[in-house]
Amino acid sequence: MKKGFTLIELLLVIGIIAILAAIVIVAINPAKQLADARNVSRASGVNTVLNAISQYALDNAAYPACLNDTGAVTATAVDSCGTLTTDLASDYISAIPTDPSDSSHYQVSKLAGANGRVTVSAPNAENGETISVSR
Repeated sequence: MKKGFTLIELLLVIGIIAILAAIVIVAINPAKQLADARNVSRASGVNTVLNAISQYALDNAAYPACLNDTGAVTATAVDSCGTLTTDLASDYISAIPTDPSDSSHYQVSKLAGANGRVTVSAPNAENGETISVSR
């Protein structure tokens, strides 16, 4: 009698391994893990931009000219406001961070008034999260 595995036994083992691999992949959920990692990067970028704006305001006793008082909340992408990028990149930040998924910049808004709060947000946050920091 020959010793070895039959085709049925081999197919059964391969099927069990495939089922276990599918369960592990579903449990790990790599798409969600990657989205969470990008959201952590966005939160770091938002904090970096807000810290640079705050440091600029402390050093110059005013916010950058791009964050003007219009009587309402102004929202602008960091890259569309050239003076903000220039003001911050010169002394307060080495480079303006970008969104990890599409290289767009974060949104910056300031409430009207001398003591208006500055808010930096990441409009492309994933998994239904809202990433926004105010100071």
